[in-house]
Amino acid sequence: MEIPHLLVHNPNDNVGVVVIEGLKAGTDMFCVVTADDSTFRLHAKADVPIGHKIALKDLRAGDTVVKYGEDVGRIVGDVEKGGHVHTHNMKTKRW
Repeated sequence: MEIPHLLVHNPNDNVGVVVIEGLKAGTDMFCVVTADDSTFRLHAKADVPIGHKIALKDLRAGDTVVKYGEDVGRIVGDVEKGGHVHTHNMKTKRW
């Protein structure tokens, strides 16, 4: 059984969470959707620390970030599919 690099909690999510240490740009990630145990592959565009998010599709400034099937923030700087999503390009809508 292959060990996942990325977990996606809900099929409607547009980001996944890195679940391994030391994910490097260029990695062909094995990704698992926990809601239904489906799998897919995605190419990492950047080095991304464990616990940080990766875009599952191209995201543009103003787009809503969906994780756990919920709105968790908005994109403030474009992110390509497979790119790192964090405080440099995503902000919460709480404040």
